[in-house]
Amino acid sequence: MTQTKKKEQPYTSKLRGVAALLESTTSEEVIATKAAELIPIDRVHQSNSQPRRYFDPIKQEQLEASVNQHGILEPLLVRPIELEQYEIVAGERRFLAAKAIGLSKVPVVVKQLTDVEAMQIALIENLQRAELNPLEETEGILQLLSIETELSKDELVLLLYKMQNEAKGKVTQNVLGSPVSEKVIELFESLGKLSWESFVSSRLPLLKLPPEILTVLEQGKIEYTKAKTIGRVKDKTFRKQLIEEAIASSLSLSQIRARINDFQPKSQQEAIFYRLDSAYKRVKKSKKLLLSNPKKQKKLDSLLTQIENLISE
Repeated sequence: MTQTKKKEQPYTSKLRGVAALLESTTSEEVIATKAAELIPIDRVHQSNSQPRRYFDPIKQEQLEASVNQHGILEPLLVRPIELEQYEIVAGERRFLAAKAIGLSKVPVVVKQLTDVEAMQIALIENLQRAELNPLEETEGILQLLSIETELSKDELVLLLYKMQNEAKGKVTQNVLGSPVSEKVIELFESLGKLSWESFVSSRLPLLKLPPEILTVLEQGKIEYTKAKTIGRVKDKTFRKQLIEEAIASSLSLSQIRARINDFQPKSQQEAIFYRLDSAYKRVKKSKKLLLSNPKKQKKLDSLLTQIENLISE
């Protein structure tokens, strides 16, 4: 019998999600776990470690309409946390939809799970069913690593950068090959999503992005490659303008880079006049909005008077 190579498996071993969990049990356990039961919705609680934090409002409304018409077709996977109280492991969107339309009971499959197992399933279930945005995925993987290694998030980030520097030969090796680094590498191989090297180079930098970029990234309004590029811009005003333009005009990565290159000022004076020119273009685009808002129109008139007085002086 030909053995499937690890690289050919999209998700390996115990990290393949809810289906893998149910399929890995004995026949008696399958009967017990697959038999869904209806329980009051107020006994079901969301998990603090849920990797998915942003839910697209349009998709959520569509799900609510579906649940309202057809009911919940697939039960939630939950685990007991105290007497007759349960925590959601998989199915949070269905749970929120049920609450929104006022269902009093929801179908659940109850399974005894450790913190590690629950986090693994929640992360992989989200990766398979509805892709996490890159920021959520990064935070989720770090959570999973934290549980597995018993290291804090900051300690993990430091460890991963040390591993990267050692792998590149920049520093003497003393972390790679250690039990904790082997755990990290093994978990990434089990996830089958991306390598630990790729995670360090492409995902960890997202955690250092300015707040306004993190917000639109978390909302799925911009790709992480574009977010990283805009994040390198030091001028806050230009950075904010570029984010807005990139989203509104669906700028490509090359277009974003071109605008950044055009912005590079040779002096502080040039930077000021670039901002003035950019602001003028935005005012022209927002003409109707400004004219329909008396307060904004009055403020704009005042600012123009100040500029005219400045020029006169």
